[in-house]
Amino acid sequence: MSDHLAASAPTRRSWHRPMIPRSVTEPNRAATPLELFFDLCFVVAVAQAADRLHHALADGHARTGILGYLTVFFAIWWAWMNVTWFASAYDTDDVPYRLAMFVQIGGALILAAGVPRAVDDGDFTVITLGYAVMRSALVGQWLRAAHTDRAGRRTALRFAAGVTACTVGWGMLLLVPDRWRPVGFAILVAAELAVPVWAEHAGKTAWHPEHIAERYGLFTLIVLGESVLAATIAIQSALDAHEATAGLYAIAAGGLMIVFSMWWFYFAKPAYRFLVSNRVGFLWGYGHMLVFASAAAVGAGLAVGADRATGHADVSAAGAGAAVTVPVAVYLITVWFLHLRPHHARPTHNALFPAVAFLVLAAAFTAVPVLVAGLLLAALVAASIVLTAAPVVDRSGPGPRAPG
Repeated sequence: MSDHLAASAPTRRSWHRPMIPRSVTEPNRAATPLELFFDLCFVVAVAQAADRLHHALADGHARTGILGYLTVFFAIWWAWMNVTWFASAYDTDDVPYRLAMFVQIGGALILAAGVPRAVDDGDFTVITLGYAVMRSALVGQWLRAAHTDRAGRRTALRFAAGVTACTVGWGMLLLVPDRWRPVGFAILVAAELAVPVWAEHAGKTAWHPEHIAERYGLFTLIVLGESVLAATIAIQSALDAHEATAGLYAIAAGGLMIVFSMWWFYFAKPAYRFLVSNRVGFLWGYGHMLVFASAAAVGAGLAVGADRATGHADVSAAGAGAAVTVPVAVYLITVWFLHLRPHHARPTHNALFPAVAFLVLAAAFTAVPVLVAGLLLAALVAASIVLTAAPVVDRSGPGPRAPG
């Protein structure tokens, strides 16, 4: 590793510093207040997307609602992810860096403002504008890195070129006839996902494993918080209107068990231990699109269940149940595959997650699907605690691994 990659964190004495890579072994690398502020602004976009999914499902427009939700959530997730990985490598925390982050926050708020019309009407004009504002600032950051980091110049220039090309492509997609937009969207998504892979072939950026793991954990808390908020608002509205029923209380109890269990599974093991290469990092980082989207969708599903329990949703019992059980099953499988399986748990423990995910899907056809799903996840948490009570040899590193 070159000397500049091992440089210590920048001091705070100058308003402008050379943008050189942070050390990948920097101790106690934690999220900064600016990064937390950046995440906070994304709460608005996530809440908007979950709210529109809730109303689409409650009104019986599942197909268009889910498609619109996934489309919008990709834009939210991808914009957040690009900034997060750049910051892990090049955060100088000087004045130009902070101003660029403020521009990106402004773009995130514009993007959030465009979510309702994108999901409801398929109008992505405002979202594209917000996305372009964010990406223009990100291109400026990459060009700044290319100017001061000679060793990483080729990588930085590739990122700048790829991000610019994709941003122009999204703008041009607005001019394409409606019938061709799904094809254009798929092409641009593939291009966006390919840019980091292509850029990193010129040289690996100095992302910090512990910092990245913490940043993803914080965003997971954001989307889990949206689930709690959506369910709370729905149940509060019903209680205020004196429409509480036994089914509503079952949804409340089951919803709490589901969200608590989702938190438990994600934070049961530290991810940074196996984030040792770009190959692992890309799979883990890209896979979190499903983690984040499914976690936020659980909140929308709980709100749909509460609406149906109080007679305010035009959806069948199985449909309302599936609005919760499907995203819960997707979350469970994805977290197990990306976050827990790499720790080499016992075969019995590994087999439990797909089995419980299947049972959660089947719970949609029971009388109280949310409660049944919550009990299944709580039982899986209990089984995981028992199965990890004894030390297990961790093949990812020397020595025994402590229980937990």
